Amino acid sequence: MVDRRLVDEWLGKADEDFGFASINLDEDRPFFPQICFHFHQAAEKYLKAYIVANVLVFRKAHDLVLLLQTCGAHDGSAQELRDACEYLSAFYVETRYPVHWPTHFSRDEARRARECTRQIREWVEARIRPSPTSQS
Repeated sequence: MVDRRLVDEWLGKADEDFGFASINLDEDRPFFPQICFHFHQAAEKYLKAYIVANVLVFRKAHDLVLLLQTCGAHDGSAQELRDACEYLSAFYVETRYPVHWPTHFSRDEARRARECTRQIREWVEARIRPSPTSQS
């Protein structure tokens, strides 16, 4: 059985990451590695929301391609997100120690990261957000 509250929590946290990264990008903040990281985090949470909503095998993983494979086993159209997931995977940071934090990402890369994340968000939301007519 689907725990709708848990699905909504995943979506809410994903929306927060997406919003945080988008605001910083729109305000022309030069923190592109951090912005890209938060777009990755948003994408990860959107995929996990889909996994939870469909009661699929949940993995505590940060690998977007692996998460996408889980989604794709349920809905083959998930494969249209493969390029986006592969692109965003470069922005995950395993460690939180500054010496390992990448600093070479650009504004253009951050813009593309937002578009990739938006594509993932729209795919997930189209499949798991209740339609306005079904909420009556």
